Amino acid sequence: MNFLRGVMGGPSAGPQPSGADTIQKLCDRVASSTLLDDRRDAVRALKSLSKKYRLEVGIQAMEHLIHVLQTDRSDSEIIGYALDTLYNVISNDLEEEEQDDSEEENSAKQVDDLGSQFTEIFIKQQENVTLLLTLVEEFDFHVRWPGVKLLTSLLKQQGPQVQQIILVSPMGVSRLMDLLADSREVIRNDGVLLLQQLTKSNAAIQKIVAFENAFERLLDIITEEGNSDGGIVVEDCLLLLQNLLKNNNSNQNFFKEGSYIQRMKPWFEVGDDNCGWSAQKVTNLHLMLQLVRVLVSPTNPPGATSSCQKAMFHCGLLQQLCTILMATGVPADILTETINTVSEVIRGCQTNQDYFASVNAPSNPPRPAIVVLLMSMVNERQPFVLRCAVLYCFQCFLYKNQKGQGEIVSTLLPSTIDATGNSVSAGQLLCGGLFSTDSLSNWCAAVALAHALQENGTLKEQLLRVQLATSIGNPPVSLLQQCTNILSQGSKVQTRVGLLMLLCTWLSNCSIAVTHFLHNPANVPFLTGQIAENLGEEEQLVQGLCALLLGISIYYNDNSLENYRKEKLKQLIEKRIGRENFIEKLGFISKHELYSRAAQKPQPSFSSPDHMMFDHEFTKLVKELEGVISKAIYKSSEEDKKEEEVKKTLEQHDNIVTHYKKVIREQDQELEELKQRISTLTSQNEQLQATVTQQVSQIQQHKDQYNLLKVQLGKDTQHHNSHGDTLQMNGIQTEEVSKLKEELEEWKNKHELLQGQLKEKDSVIEKLNSSQLEMGATEQSLQTSRFGGLEHSNELQKELEMLRSQLQLQAAEISKLQMENQKLQVMNTAADPMLGDSGAPAAMSSELEARLEQEIKELKSQVKALSEEKESLKQQLDSSTSTVAILQDKNSRLEREVAESKKEQDDLLVLLADQDQKISAQKMKLKDFGVAVEDEDDTESGDQGDEDEDGDEEEQDENAAVCYQEN
Repeated sequence: MNFLRGVMGGPSAGPQPSGADTIQKLCDRVASSTLLDDRRDAVRALKSLSKKYRLEVGIQAMEHLIHVLQTDRSDSEIIGYALDTLYNVISNDLEEEEQDDSEEENSAKQVDDLGSQFTEIFIKQQENVTLLLTLVEEFDFHVRWPGVKLLTSLLKQQGPQVQQIILVSPMGVSRLMDLLADSREVIRNDGVLLLQQLTKSNAAIQKIVAFENAFERLLDIITEEGNSDGGIVVEDCLLLLQNLLKNNNSNQNFFKEGSYIQRMKPWFEVGDDNCGWSAQKVTNLHLMLQLVRVLVSPTNPPGATSSCQKAMFHCGLLQQLCTILMATGVPADILTETINTVSEVIRGCQTNQDYFASVNAPSNPPRPAIVVLLMSMVNERQPFVLRCAVLYCFQCFLYKNQKGQGEIVSTLLPSTIDATGNSVSAGQLLCGGLFSTDSLSNWCAAVALAHALQENGTLKEQLLRVQLATSIGNPPVSLLQQCTNILSQGSKVQTRVGLLMLLCTWLSNCSIAVTHFLHNPANVPFLTGQIAENLGEEEQLVQGLCALLLGISIYYNDNSLENYRKEKLKQLIEKRIGRENFIEKLGFISKHELYSRAAQKPQPSFSSPDHMMFDHEFTKLVKELEGVISKAIYKSSEEDKKEEEVKKTLEQHDNIVTHYKKVIREQDQELEELKQRISTLTSQNEQLQATVTQQVSQIQQHKDQYNLLKVQLGKDTQHHNSHGDTLQMNGIQTEEVSKLKEELEEWKNKHELLQGQLKEKDSVIEKLNSSQLEMGATEQSLQTSRFGGLEHSNELQKELEMLRSQLQLQAAEISKLQMENQKLQVMNTAADPMLGDSGAPAAMSSELEARLEQEIKELKSQVKALSEEKESLKQQLDSSTSTVAILQDKNSRLEREVAESKKEQDDLLVLLADQDQKISAQKMKLKDFGVAVEDEDDTESGDQGDEDEDGDEEEQDENAAVCYQEN
């Protein structure tokens, strides 16, 4: 140390040691030697001397070492020695480890200044830092590791300056991010330490590091190391994560959107046996809880905090924290930090607050977690920090939670108090703490109850109904009266401050509570007496709060009590206190040091119980009311009237706004319901459309299968079966089927009638045949009686022979027609049973009708041919002799019979045309009902064999029909 002091400029105790000369020679050797081995040995020697002769090596060798880094980069060994030497010179860690407790404090300051000065010299040339960043990229362990340590030391000494150089260096931060991916744990772990120093208080670098996938890499390292059971590496990663997220809204949003909150849940998995936690695990879990609090801190933007709170609930992180909260064997500091973490996770988030209200402690019988926590808060044997944490948790549970406030106050109301006394409610615990002998319990209970009334006028009015039984035999006293009674008894300052804060919160913006307070004649004299007295510094805070309470009683007074109207209270202040004195005492609150501390953040953090005086929310109320109360004291009665009118107008306006807000809220709910119904109906519609599409495809498949089966089956079986199937498929009613059966019966009868008429025609044909035979016999007799030599008679004889041959042909045709008629009758008898069973033989009936029509046409043609032949015979016989008179008579008789037959045939044609029309109409009806009906042409074309057999007959029928039409 004497040598160090001599170099620093102090008096020298003796001759200089030989170390300085050695360092100078080594520096000359590094600068002038041409052999790499000589320079390497010289740098190695400087490294060995750098710890003992830090100042000399730093002053004489730094420039040469930087030159080595620039020129000898091809040799990793000499680069490693140079980096180690610079680290020994610049770093203060080595000196701090070697210092003894007996050394003076100025030595530590000198060491810090030395490292800072050498760092400033090194970074004066920015190229040195850029060179160091380039060396850190080298994969060689002997270069990369000392480079990382040197850069970390530079950031510790001159953080902002080095950060700025790295920030402007091309890809500077990205080069350092590669350290986290190094497979060598030593370099990776020191890289984490480097990034810790790099990201301190620099939002720009924090954003770059975050977007270089730092969250993913750090969480992977924590998982690999065993989460909370890991070692110091987990702690370093958590500290780096805090640097990246704390007060950096951009990184917090990126962390949430990257679904990294979900990866935090395994950190807080604890077992049933939580005894024997290592110190490192406690530290790790403490940092993990702090990291959660960073994301949901009340100082963050409300939107970012709310989104993180919702994400923690949905991923189960809040549930995991509540499990730790209710677990046994958890260390006290971890339990306290867990309570604080849960507090901020549920603060202002209705969903999380509702879940926390449903959490029960694993006791018998189960108790709500809120009740268990309140029992710890009002228990004076619990640690102070734990009681503060429980109070903060209760405050956060009630923050912007009117539902929770109502549940707490309802446990105090007479209608909801458990008469059996089996269970303790939150309200009973608060009342017990409010009136206990422990001043800290009094303060905590008063503040907790004040938070249950915060910005809730309805609950302030309901709390006036609470009655307390002070002692046996005495009537019950209201909670408001009991608070003022304890206040007037002169208890501890902390108790009175807590009760005054509760009363100020209770009476503010609640005229009914002010009226109840003023109704007690002892309250106003007590307040004026407290304010008017000249007390010590400790009582000044109580005086200020009494002035605030009296000012609230004036400002929110509705003048319902004649003796305590606003004007009279102002006159009372003027006479007994003085306006200026009153304003001065009121200002004691905001001027107090503890008031300023409490106004900084919502969490109650006090170094000792004696400093626990003000609540954060109460400081907001003081700031809001201090000015208006000061103005109200100086206002005249006319101004008060005007102000009351303005207040009424504002109240009406507020009521209107509240009404419209309620309407808008209801409409929003209706809109949400309608949207949900629309979405439900849309999904149902899509499902139905999909079902319809599927059914249509199935129907088409069934149709295709049906058509295929229809083709494959035989025609007779097909006609018989398809009709009944079609009736079933198309859903024809029973009545319609019966109608069709009746119509088929009618057609059957008509068919029989036509058959009878056909038989009659057959008989007519037989008569004609017999008459023709008689005519032949007559002619033969005539021929025998005539002169055999007449030419005319010979010609007539030839014609008669020709007629006979024609008659024989006609007789053969008639016999053939009779055979066909018999066949038709047989087919008709075979079809009759089928007609009664089902509608399928309709096609058979149509075939029979077609056959009948063809036969009638053939008969017409035959009759026409016979009539023509008869006419020719008549003409021939007229030209002959008078002996043919008998034949003429017979011929005339035959003509009459033919005429009658022709008339009957005409009538039959009209009847058949009418029947044909009716058949067509019935076929159309059957087609409308979906019954397959084949046309006559289809039926005739479907049976090719029948066409071949009856081809000749059809040609003869056509010829006969043509002859009949010509006739």
